[in-house]
Amino acid sequence: MEKKKKKILIGTFIALVLIGAACAGTIYYYLFAPQFHPQKTTYIYIDRDDTADSIYNKVKLQGRPRSFAGFRWMARYRKYPQNIHTGRYAIRPGENMYHVFSRLYRGYQEPMNLTVGSVRTLDRLARSIGKQLMIDSAEIAGLMNDSAFQQKSGYHKETMPCLFIPETYQVYWDMSAEEFFERMKLEHQKFWNQERLNKATAIGMTPAEVCTLASIVEEETNNNPEKPIVAGLYINRLHSGMPLQADPTIKFALQDFGLRRITNAHLAIDSPYNTYRNTGLPPGPIRIPSPIGVDAVLNYTKHNYLYMCAKEDLSGTHNFASNYTEHMKNARKYWNALNERKIFK
Repeated sequence: MEKKKKKILIGTFIALVLIGAACAGTIYYYLFAPQFHPQKTTYIYIDRDDTADSIYNKVKLQGRPRSFAGFRWMARYRKYPQNIHTGRYAIRPGENMYHVFSRLYRGYQEPMNLTVGSVRTLDRLARSIGKQLMIDSAEIAGLMNDSAFQQKSGYHKETMPCLFIPETYQVYWDMSAEEFFERMKLEHQKFWNQERLNKATAIGMTPAEVCTLASIVEEETNNNPEKPIVAGLYINRLHSGMPLQADPTIKFALQDFGLRRITNAHLAIDSPYNTYRNTGLPPGPIRIPSPIGVDAVLNYTKHNYLYMCAKEDLSGTHNFASNYTEHMKNARKYWNALNERKIFK
């Protein structure tokens, strides 16, 4: 009898061990064994409208798991539908369900590269940011065009582009519009260090004025080595009281950036951005200038040029002159080149 009981106990123990091993193996397989097999690291984006089911579909579509059971177990146990975090989350080849679920459940998202471009208008910037982040472009545009927000930020409608420093920044995809602008303020302060502020003071300009002139310089030429020369020319004009007579400001006033030839009819436009009629700088930038453009103004080339004209080879570079007679010779060569190519507007 004792031997029989002993056998039963041993058999029960072995059965329990086998059951435990099977359970442990099952748990290991579904939770800790490699389950995800994308070809490379992939990302899922969880926004405010996502539900648990839509997230499950995104994880399965992007992660290509062999089995999704472990994710559902953990989601049910941890009440994931009530604890959804927005954001951008990575799924790497060979990862297990436990790590991927834990990442989503705790909100451990991956940063991303946000590119703030040197664009011509704030509306284009808003659209660009809206395409890259969870923020709707209307939220960005709404704040940028809000007078109270502009005043609080230290700008007005015309100078608002000065806030932005075109660069690539690491951010979180689900940052709010307010967080985006706070980050832009920090990057602006970082860019405008004491060295740059001193250089602006030395040429008698505020950072906003430097930004405005830099925007004109960058519309005039894409050639980086030429930018300090162009900046020096405009500074010479400012110091001598001459109108800037910058064709890009006419295009901005007309909101016609495709113009290749500025005529007298274009120059008649009544606008504070018409630098043929008005002396000094326009009210604000005509685009968001790049750091290269801003530094071209701060480190402008000292020379005696007062005039420039696009080269007749249409290379995008310029002929410079210190007097009007020489300038007209350059201008005629350029006009002839346009006429030969039948470019009349």
